[in-house]
Amino acid sequence: MGINAKGTVVSLDAYLDYPENWGRDNLRKFTSLKRTNPKLKALLAVGGWNEGSAKYSNMASNPKLRKNFITSAIRIIQNYGFDGLDIDWEYPNARDSVHGEADIDNFVQLLKELREEFDKNDLILSAAVAAVTNSAASSYDIKGISQYLDFVNLMAYDINNPSDNTTGHNAPLHGNKNNLQAIDVILEYWIGQGCPPEKLVLGLPFYGHSYELADRENFDVGDSSTGPGIAGSYTSTKGLLGYNELCEKFERELWNIYYDDISKVPYAVQGKNWVSFDDVDSLTNKLEYALKFNISGAMIWSIETDDFRGTCSDGNYPLLRAVNRALNKSVPGTPVSPPGSDEFVCPDEGYHADPKSCTSYYFCLYDAGNKLVAKLFHCPVNLVWDQKKQYCDYRNNENCKI
Repeated sequence: MGINAKGTVVSLDAYLDYPENWGRDNLRKFTSLKRTNPKLKALLAVGGWNEGSAKYSNMASNPKLRKNFITSAIRIIQNYGFDGLDIDWEYPNARDSVHGEADIDNFVQLLKELREEFDKNDLILSAAVAAVTNSAASSYDIKGISQYLDFVNLMAYDINNPSDNTTGHNAPLHGNKNNLQAIDVILEYWIGQGCPPEKLVLGLPFYGHSYELADRENFDVGDSSTGPGIAGSYTSTKGLLGYNELCEKFERELWNIYYDDISKVPYAVQGKNWVSFDDVDSLTNKLEYALKFNISGAMIWSIETDDFRGTCSDGNYPLLRAVNRALNKSVPGTPVSPPGSDEFVCPDEGYHADPKSCTSYYFCLYDAGNKLVAKLFHCPVNLVWDQKKQYCDYRNNENCKI
């Protein structure tokens, strides 16, 4: 769904969404899935990349347009049996935004007004957000938006993309010397900026990015590329392949598949073709890591690019089944015991270096009793905690003196 110039929520494809004029009525078909699974919650999504930022920037800045947005969203939600709304404004204070930095506070105000009306109707409110730290820092008051959202859906993918002139992982768990941005840094940043971990939902990609290598003999992560690589047979977009397209290629063609031990994700090479992607193991590793932060769960982009027909050798929906297995055996984070004479004492909220180790750090937050509690976390292999940068980095003389 999108919005018009008046802020009203409108369909982007009325034939697919509604029953009128012999339409497909997909909104109602979607919410009817709750008959199969009564525990299912169906959210109406509004926004997306193709919607741009300008209309949302204008709507969020104007009280009348905000009211139109809220009223029309609730009307569709209730008419079609949805349980809430997911806002995918891409992005406040970015792209073709009209009001620039004012978007940041205006987005908080929009969510506040939505929360007030949604509470009256027992509705769920979530937002899909730019996950990478520099984008998040310029688009959101993280603590401000988090207080009104039930879930914060981190779009933790497209961290590197084929428009760059070097190869890079789509969604690395840990960063490398070429790019420290990765899921571990993203989680630490969002929690450190005030988002309760139990509201965070980790976005996982069921697709890969393809690059064309500048030189087929140089195919490591970070080597030169000339731009987007091969397209998939179904998605037909250069630089992007669904997992279903990739697994078919891997079974029918000769590819060399490598595993990055630092970033914990695979990549594949065939001649000048270079593809970063996720598989069962990498998705499992990401969730096992992320769930230690006590996050809420996972979001998938997008389910139709899984091997839903079971064309390859792992059966149908191999990625989705892996995600469910990881979520169902989730291991909670390990909080540090209440401080004693030689235990860590939180000076205030946020991240703090471990005085006894360069490779670990504490995250301090207030519990339900308004007491500061410390949680101990460990940096990935070969990295140390950098208190100034507030994330795990490669060791140097400044960030580790123990």
